[in-house]
Amino acid sequence: MRLEIVNKSKLWLGISGIVIAISLVGLLTRGLNLGIDFTGGNLIQVKFDKEVSLNELNTVLDEISKDYNQLGHGRIVQESEENEFMIRTIELSEEERNGILSKIKAFSEFDLLKSEKVGAAIGEELKVNATYALLLGSVLIVLYITLRFEFKFAIAAVVALFHDIIISVGIIALLAYEVNTPFIAAVLTILGYSINDTIVVFDRIREMHRKNKSAKLADIIDDSINSVMTRSINTSLTTFLAVGAMLIFGGDSLKTFMATLLVGVIAGTYSSIFVVSPVVYLLEKKEGLKNLK
Repeated sequence: MRLEIVNKSKLWLGISGIVIAISLVGLLTRGLNLGIDFTGGNLIQVKFDKEVSLNELNTVLDEISKDYNQLGHGRIVQESEENEFMIRTIELSEEERNGILSKIKAFSEFDLLKSEKVGAAIGEELKVNATYALLLGSVLIVLYITLRFEFKFAIAAVVALFHDIIISVGIIALLAYEVNTPFIAAVLTILGYSINDTIVVFDRIREMHRKNKSAKLADIIDDSINSVMTRSINTSLTTFLAVGAMLIFGGDSLKTFMATLLVGVIAGTYSSIFVVSPVVYLLEKKEGLKNLK
């Protein structure tokens, strides 16, 4: 079955528009549920006298959280060395901190290596750096695709990137998942995944154009998309299954990262097929592909 892309571009772009609108509503009304990395809190570093696993410590902390809700909300536990752990929580009072430490000591004796309050300065720096990375990445993508294809292709690619980012971030906001530093890594990973799929489509459009320069632009685009669609869907499905399995079995610490990637894979696959091509057509239809290298 041959799927029509250009002739039904209003439908495909309309679907994207609706999902983007829902995502923006989520961002504007609910906002992102920022975690400790962005809001600041307490950092406790301990070294246990006996062998303790990360799962055992988390189980103990879950029990403690019943008495101290602050410990359960957004808690991050990392093992730095053998039997040495860093526990990050939202801001605690001195009384709460001491109470939590006494309950942990009831589980196992430990040496307190560090206990301090940390601000949100690192989180602010991460947000600024992530924004710079996004803008710089967009500029480099424009330059690369302009040199390899055409400037109008670069514009279409950037439109697709922002399409994927808005949807991924907006859905996470709607789901109210807690956002920490891995979320930034997920968003930047989505950029790479999306642009890779888009360039495959551009390559095929150029190849089809070289084979038949007299063909109509709409036919070239539709034939190109249909020829790479199976490849794109199979690649995305493989990634989807792997990320989905990690989302289900990977635990809470990976939930936001994997959920963001999952939404990004779906959005990126859709944009590379149903968004990039109509945008290229709208930008190119008056002059055709005369300048395509």
